[in-house]
Amino acid sequence: MAARSEPIKILIVDDAVVVRRMLANLLAEDADLLVVGTAVNGRDALQRMPDLKPDLVILDIDMPEMNGLDTLAVLSRDYPRVAVVMFSTSTRRGAAETLEALALGAKDYVAKPEHATNAGEALQQVRSVLVPKIKALCPERSKEPLSPLVRTPRPTSASGGASQHGDSAPANVSVTLPSRTPAAVPVVPPPAVRQSAARRAGIDLVVIGSSTGGPNALAVVFASLPADLAVPVVIVQHMPPVFTRMLAERLDGLSPLKVREGTDGARLAAGEAWIAPGDFHMTVKRTGDGVVIGLNQQAAENSCRPAVDVLLRSAVETFGARVLAVILTGMGQDGLLAAMRLHELGGQVVAQDEASSVVWGMPGNVVRAGIADVVLPIDRIAAEISTRVRAAASGLKETGSWRISDVGKRPC
Repeated sequence: MAARSEPIKILIVDDAVVVRRMLANLLAEDADLLVVGTAVNGRDALQRMPDLKPDLVILDIDMPEMNGLDTLAVLSRDYPRVAVVMFSTSTRRGAAETLEALALGAKDYVAKPEHATNAGEALQQVRSVLVPKIKALCPERSKEPLSPLVRTPRPTSASGGASQHGDSAPANVSVTLPSRTPAAVPVVPPPAVRQSAARRAGIDLVVIGSSTGGPNALAVVFASLPADLAVPVVIVQHMPPVFTRMLAERLDGLSPLKVREGTDGARLAAGEAWIAPGDFHMTVKRTGDGVVIGLNQQAAENSCRPAVDVLLRSAVETFGARVLAVILTGMGQDGLLAAMRLHELGGQVVAQDEASSVVWGMPGNVVRAGIADVVLPIDRIAAEISTRVRAAASGLKETGSWRISDVGKRPC
């Protein structure tokens, strides 16, 4: 990747002088970032936009004269190419307003530290989250390379020949390969949709992983999923506590499915969905009562808790190839390793395309690894999930209901 010619220009908008100073100081530590100005409220920010010409705005929500949501509406209309990151509180109200901001056009958010023991810890918490997000949202100005891609050999047939999964994409699949892929990371086209073992074995669970841009992507998907979806859905969206509960409530209001935040011991059922709660890994496991959710606070994976890899790995351990993994917009490569394992077993993987992703990190890494069965814009993913679940059930003796007693017993 060629070095960018100038730093990412940032405007900070917050009515608290201590917050403006803190953000300006921590961003000044990175040579790739340049704070071109600060503003005390939305009205002040909009007046300064033509002269400052920022690439990105960090925007508080609660401000006098003109609040963050009203400011965002104008920014989205008049400056659609400027990325906006909300700086919000980790309260129920703050989470609700942040989700509203994302729906209005904000690209991402950072929660203000609530439990830091001192100013230095608070600063580090904000820096570790905010700086990578800024660079991911302004990639054309960033020197940072794409995250290193973990690669494993493609599976081969027992005879030693090429995998029966194939290497070419079907003609009707929308595939957008990354425009800034480093030369050291070869791009492998996604394989054709597999019609063999995974299709005959069926699908018993849909696992969705998302991060930056995920709340809006999930809203598009869940608004279009059918009420009679014959399998459960489990989701990891990288979000802190409270935010995941509010997201579950929002999706529940949009979707024909019942959507809830995951709780330890909750039983999976067809036509229902569970979102991993913030700061907890979520797993699925078989018990005497069926397949249930487990929660834990073990070490973060991919710097995330909850992590997509943790959930998808547990799904593969429980259901084998009978899992449909859906990797949506997000930074990094969370979910890649478990998706590789699912692919090796013959399971199915769907990835969101670059054009409709806010950040093409998680799905992009899946595509570059050559394990995506299909790469689609976000508005086609719900139909793809429905089609694959129906197709997987069409050859089975029992269809239309999901029962744990059937897992591993249906004809293949």
